Amino acid sequence: MSKGTVVLAYSGGLDTSCILVWLKEEGYDVITYLANIGQVEDFDAAKKKAESLGAKKVFIEDLRAEFVEEFIWPSVQASAIYEDRYLLGTSVARPCIARRQIQIARQEGAQYVSHGATGKIIAPWRIPEFYNRFVGRKDLMEYAEKHGIPVPVTPKAPWSMDANLMHISYESGILENPKSHAPADLYLMTKSPEDAPNSPDVLEIEFKKGVPIKVTHVKEGKSKDTPLDIFSYLNEMGGRHGVGRIDIVENRFIGMKSRGIYETPGGTILYHAHLDIETFTMDREVRRIKQGLGVKFAEMLYNGFWYSPECEFVRHCIDKSQESVEGKVQLSVFKGQVYILGRESPKSLYNEELVSMDVQGDYDPCDASGFIKINAVRLREHHRLQGEHHSKH
Repeated sequence: MSKGTVVLAYSGGLDTSCILVWLKEEGYDVITYLANIGQVEDFDAAKKKAESLGAKKVFIEDLRAEFVEEFIWPSVQASAIYEDRYLLGTSVARPCIARRQIQIARQEGAQYVSHGATGKIIAPWRIPEFYNRFVGRKDLMEYAEKHGIPVPVTPKAPWSMDANLMHISYESGILENPKSHAPADLYLMTKSPEDAPNSPDVLEIEFKKGVPIKVTHVKEGKSKDTPLDIFSYLNEMGGRHGVGRIDIVENRFIGMKSRGIYETPGGTILYHAHLDIETFTMDREVRRIKQGLGVKFAEMLYNGFWYSPECEFVRHCIDKSQESVEGKVQLSVFKGQVYILGRESPKSLYNEELVSMDVQGDYDPCDASGFIKINAVRLREHHRLQGEHHSKH
């Protein structure tokens, strides 16, 4: 007798293919759900594979446009970056995938949802019967072979890969030794900077309310103006020049450290461009507060709290901060780097006359004397106290 219906977030890879078969062995009816969030995938083949492994029904959902507009764009507005380096490509995709999974579960009357990541969620990697049976990827591959499950990994290249429109991440296998260099053929989304073109591509990105509304190749005149097209084009340009590669050890929420290698070409370009136009158009004190909110947002996103009340509150605050973040940034991408070339905005707080060394403007240099004296009070008191302390010792 069936234990109920499960909607499994399915990728067609080793883990979720084995999980599909294992769930059936455990007595569940399995509906598989494959989200198209920009990964290179043969979706027809994945559907046939799921059906051949016993899936009761297969959903393939194209979520690319909403992924960009409703998840990547808020991350761009927030300048979301985890531990100063990771642009959260996997983290930002998860709430997009999960939202549609829950919608399908309700639509199909399923009692459970399941996933392959490490309450009404069946997470096999947290169930003793599963993780004791499959201690490592070798056990999974043996299980796959026994049950006729075709898998894309081999013992020679056993790293795990997670791909979407925003990035590709690589971990596990030989990469678990943090001293081991990544093989040159690991990278799929970007060229090696050494092999990149010997001349830069110059792009102009136009922002409104903190999100890009248009990208133009300055020399070629080619432009894109829909969210999905903009992001895809920036991926293409960044990938061509080897932009957005990082190899890091990061701190997981539960306390362990993990080594990850990431390629985020389009996201890296946007991070730099947005940072520039935001500084140009946003009040200094507002921006300091917003930077703190961006750090909190990145932590909440990384830790899986997108749908929490605190994350919703922070997103609203960040969205409010972006009302005047508008204008154009010109930049070049070249040999793994992003170089800002110039910017303009109808809402700029930059006053050329005020900062000019050749024009007096409204700034009176004499005002600086009082400013310096007031700020010196605190410093004089600090050094007076230090002097008394040293004289006693």
